[in-house]
Amino acid sequence: MKVVAVNIGVRTPIVYNGKNEETGIYKYSSKAPIFLAKSGVKDDHVVDRRYHGGIDKACYAYGLGGYAFWKKQYPEKEMLPGMFGENLTIEGLDETNLFIGQLFKVGGALIQVSQPRIPCYKLGIRFIDMSMVKQFQMADFPGAYFRVLEEGFVKMGDELVLQDQKDIGNITVAQVFSLFRGGTLNVHLIEKALQEPFLSESIKTNIRGFLASRKKSPNHS
Repeated sequence: MKVVAVNIGVRTPIVYNGKNEETGIYKYSSKAPIFLAKSGVKDDHVVDRRYHGGIDKACYAYGLGGYAFWKKQYPEKEMLPGMFGENLTIEGLDETNLFIGQLFKVGGALIQVSQPRIPCYKLGIRFIDMSMVKQFQMADFPGAYFRVLEEGFVKMGDELVLQDQKDIGNITVAQVFSLFRGGTLNVHLIEKALQEPFLSESIKTNIRGFLASRKKSPNHS
């Protein structure tokens, strides 16, 4: 995998449900290296830290495969790096072969896969199409969040080098993401996700909440 762009967010005013807000989802490529810190990317504007940034979601990466897919869905849009709010745009990122807990050396940083991205309404605002949130949830390209275990600079052209590990989880980013799509409950996969030590606690809470809501619904499969 290779970094094809590094992106920094710009604090941008938006209106949602009649209320004035701000968002950092509008990210744009930087010619200079960006610094991956343990709590987030330096100088990257993250407005709502209840749901974005922090130790488990310090850096978000999105793959060129996702860009190719969405360009077919939105041929009229200019899909520049950062369109999905990612800090790293990566060639060769494959969520079906990216395991929770995997370690990668990239530039001067050491990063660890922590969870897929669960879309929120701001992605719909970014695309000027609120249906994009549901579309994103049903597609196969969530991208991945990373922890930063060793801080350092990353630039365009840096390779992600998989590190040797004795202990590694056995659940992929794509498998975790699939739990939020509805349909028949995969109890085995849910249990595996909740037992995965490297999966972020926030998304485990989301899984438990999703499971509880499904059990309360008289129409769940």
